[in-house]
Amino acid sequence: MNVTFFLIVSIALIVLLFISFYNRLVKFRNNRENAFADIDVQLKQRSDLIPNLVNTVKGYATHEKDTFERVTNARNQTVAATSINDKIAADNALTSALSGLRVTLEAYPDLKANQNFLQLQQEISDLENKLAAVRRYFNSATREYNNKVQTFPSNVIASMFGFKREVMYDLGAERVVLEKAPEVKF
Repeated sequence: MNVTFFLIVSIALIVLLFISFYNRLVKFRNNRENAFADIDVQLKQRSDLIPNLVNTVKGYATHEKDTFERVTNARNQTVAATSINDKIAADNALTSALSGLRVTLEAYPDLKANQNFLQLQQEISDLENKLAAVRRYFNSATREYNNKVQTFPSNVIASMFGFKREVMYDLGAERVVLEKAPEVKF
């Protein structure tokens, strides 16, 4: 009877441990997906704000049409993206286009005198800061999830149920540009 009791308790503990590891993996996967949903919210807000910024700036600098078209096209790609990887790539393209817009704006100081532009510029800056924060949170959630998927013993359960390592939010091709030290000229 003691052996049977010990066997039943051991099996029950193994099942409970198995359930616990599985539930933790699900929790970490859902946390990662929620973190990306936060990025989506910020991207949507930025995409809604960009046409206002572009229209305000167009009124002052119509001769920089190419820059505005790049921003508009990048914004449209961001809205049209469906998968996480597509959204990351589209967001990187939009970030790059917005950098070009900022350079254009620096070349035209008259734009800074317009109150609407100043307000929109402040909102864009605020959104970019929020996006940076939610991207960091997403990467943190992805790191925690990947750690659970790759470490023993949860990796055994992860492989049984199709949990796999996920990608971080990366700068992609923009990394090369950002790794260079900024050049300051007076």
